[in-house]
Amino acid sequence: MRITLLIHCPDQSGIISAVTGFVHNHRGNIVYLDQHVDKEANVFFMRLQSDFDGENFSISSFKEKFQKKLAKTYEMEWSMHQDGTIPKMALFVSKYNHCLYDLLSRFRSGELEVDIPFILSNHLELKSIAEQFAIPFYHIPVTKKTREEAENAQLQLLTEHKIDFIVLARYMQIVSQKILDYYPNKIINIHHSFLPAFAGAKPYH
Repeated sequence: MRITLLIHCPDQSGIISAVTGFVHNHRGNIVYLDQHVDKEANVFFMRLQSDFDGENFSISSFKEKFQKKLAKTYEMEWSMHQDGTIPKMALFVSKYNHCLYDLLSRFRSGELEVDIPFILSNHLELKSIAEQFAIPFYHIPVTKKTREEAENAQLQLLTEHKIDFIVLARYMQIVSQKILDYYPNKIINIHHSFLPAFAGAKPYH
């Protein structure tokens, strides 16, 4: 059995040693580990994959002990899932097609091991690309007057399709707090419009 562990927490000494030691003590064989430190924010990130003996390994017990012994000590935000399950990814787009083409090409080639139940957009320009890849396309316009209604429609689609995470592929709208709360740490952004502090055109200016 292979599990993937995702961690982020305040940067501090001993994190890697503590996590790898914990996995070793539970007879895990680490096959992949990557870590990064955001020095400006002082945040540590880690992705770890480890193999366990499926017959003698309890995911629920591992999670419980990890939370008690490590997560609380290091103030970790973390998640763990068993590999072999294909996650459902929703794509949010607007008018720009290059990010969408890149993701769908990787998906078609098998590089992205995900299921894409639908592509959602506030415009119709990219509908033909969705049709080209035989993926359902939903058009939900967003205006000041209809924003709340649009957000509710988006959430309904996400829950109906049991979406695991969202990718914003040049989606030119600010994601609502409601969706952020519903998908904490499960939204990947490929554009600055995700940041409310830089809403609008030319945010880097």
